[in-house]
Amino acid sequence: MSNSVTTIEINISVSDPSIIENLIAELSLIGFDGFEELEDRLKAYASEENISFSDIDFILNQYALTYSKSIIQKQNWNALWESNFEPVQVGDFVSVRAGFHPQATGVKHEIIITPKMSFGTGHHGTTYSVMQLMEGIDFQGKSVFDFGTGTGILAILAEKLGAIEILGVDNDPWCIENASENSLINQCNYIDIQLFDTANVEKQYDIVIANINKNIILDNLAFMAKAVKTGGTILLSGLLVIDESDILTACKTWGWTHQRTLEKEGWIALQWKN
Repeated sequence: MSNSVTTIEINISVSDPSIIENLIAELSLIGFDGFEELEDRLKAYASEENISFSDIDFILNQYALTYSKSIIQKQNWNALWESNFEPVQVGDFVSVRAGFHPQATGVKHEIIITPKMSFGTGHHGTTYSVMQLMEGIDFQGKSVFDFGTGTGILAILAEKLGAIEILGVDNDPWCIENASENSLINQCNYIDIQLFDTANVEKQYDIVIANINKNIILDNLAFMAKAVKTGGTILLSGLLVIDESDILTACKTWGWTHQRTLEKEGWIALQWKN
């Protein structure tokens, strides 16, 4: 992505956690891909070219909320991440840190992430829960399809767990650049990062991961059903607790067996067996 891309920040005065959850879900559907939850407000970030201000107005009017807008230059966005990005640790399983943090101790795996404008640092409840699910899955010698790879964090973890063939795709060129960079930082050898708009891939994989949002998951379930091998595992996240019923119904259509649901801060991750 070129330096000409402009990042928009909208600042919404809101403190109700349930409304914040709904706003994050709805704003993510119209192009926002970064969020910062503060005590009395929500900040949301998007590339200016990806959003419509009439869509923002429509969403906020439902809650009688207003917002202010500002422009963040690309280098300032990265500085914002660096100033707010603290290491994340999932038990003694995995630690996620930036390159400027000291090396983690007492964990089985460590991932170094430069998040930039891509989603996926382990801080968000969805990514954290998917990593928890991954701890209980055998990745040794397996093939993995990571749909909506973002920073590449889950693809990187898959390789550290023993996967030998990993395809990570995203529809954002900036994510492709970022995930490729993070793969190199973590000395990964089996990750292929590609630009895709859907989950329509030609091969089949032992494990399919999609950490995006409800609508994109539902739109791509048929592709994911085709992409997962018989007996394979599917991990779905980027979902709110209120989304679970719809996802359970839709996935059972494909004959998948629901194994686990993990919840963190109003967000869920689900594990299925094909």
